[in-house]
Amino acid sequence: MTTANKITIFRVIMIPVFLILAYMGHMYWALAVYIIACLSDMADGYIARHYNQISNFGKFADPLADKMLVLSAMCFFIENGQMPGWVVAVVLFREFAVSGLRLVAVEQQRVIAAAWSGKIKTGCTMVGLGAMLLFPQIALVNIISSVVIVVTTVYSGVEYFWKNRDVFKDID
Repeated sequence: MTTANKITIFRVIMIPVFLILAYMGHMYWALAVYIIACLSDMADGYIARHYNQISNFGKFADPLADKMLVLSAMCFFIENGQMPGWVVAVVLFREFAVSGLRLVAVEQQRVIAAAWSGKIKTGCTMVGLGAMLLFPQIALVNIISSVVIVVTTVYSGVEYFWKNRDVFKDID
């Protein structure tokens, strides 16, 4: 197993630690674990590319770990009253739609690589959720973070479909 893949697995293990700390009310510790998990995303990507450790497991597990981390945090915020549930619905809709697009493309022997807008969406989401952890009582932080998450999520989803619209031209 590559170093990059070990870091991805570490990130997945950090998710329940983050949630336990958050639900226990240890917000600064939860924030620290969350930041470490987010930074591990950048680290495993850098290591995978720089040391030629790109693997099929990593292509699958890395984005899944990211989604698990941010969706876990979003569920915590919904339960805490910091984020409306429809924000998570938008994020889930985009994730399922892009996954479906990729499945259709695979049937045509095409691979749809991650777009920069998707990376920006992930970064904005991680930063916004971190800000919500740091400033849980400031409603404006919660609103701005939710809006940025929705806007970047919708934009990246639309971009994926627009750039790959030809995938659907030969569908029966």
